[in-house]
Amino acid sequence: MYCKRRWGLLEINGDWAENLFVIKAEIIHERVHQGLHSFSDKDKTARSSVSLYNDSEEYNLYGIADCIEFIKSNKGVKINGLPDLYNVRIAEYKPTPPKDGDFHQSDAIQVFAQKICADYIWHCNTQCYIYYAQTKKRIKLPFDMEFEKYDKMLKEYLRQMRDYLKKHKIPEREKGQKCSGCSLKDICFPKNIKYNVKSEIQKMIREEEI
Repeated sequence: MYCKRRWGLLEINGDWAENLFVIKAEIIHERVHQGLHSFSDKDKTARSSVSLYNDSEEYNLYGIADCIEFIKSNKGVKINGLPDLYNVRIAEYKPTPPKDGDFHQSDAIQVFAQKICADYIWHCNTQCYIYYAQTKKRIKLPFDMEFEKYDKMLKEYLRQMRDYLKKHKIPEREKGQKCSGCSLKDICFPKNIKYNVKSEIQKMIREEEI
């Protein structure tokens, strides 16, 4: 959702490049996935780096959530390996919130895909949050009220992605796409060096000297 062309370069072409934004996000996720957010107390059990899946024909998804929290509740569900009933909560960690709004839609659709998997595994209605490190705020995502909207969006993205994968085709750049913060911008659109007569003559002289 952030950029179809970037996704294609990563998943189809195998391209990779890092910049400040990528490294910052990696550091945040490393801290979470190292288990620093795994703990248990009398009310809650939290686990980091949790594998999730939904192998139904409708979705067929697999991924890893930053953190899953199991909150004790008499109205909750049974979780294998835990003694009580629990409500399930996803907490996804991201570096920077948007300037206009509570969360990035591209972040939300990722967490919604995790919710589809968590609901499938534990037969529950998973509550979902994004924690933005820059502001140190946890934002609740509106999936209870807007489930159909995000579900339709996710299914359409999955259809497009699988179509591109099947055709082995990298999507074109979309009009209005903002590329300034993208680590792949130089790979995506390499700069063309303008023809320069002086440079060509100097190159010829160097070759003759050799």
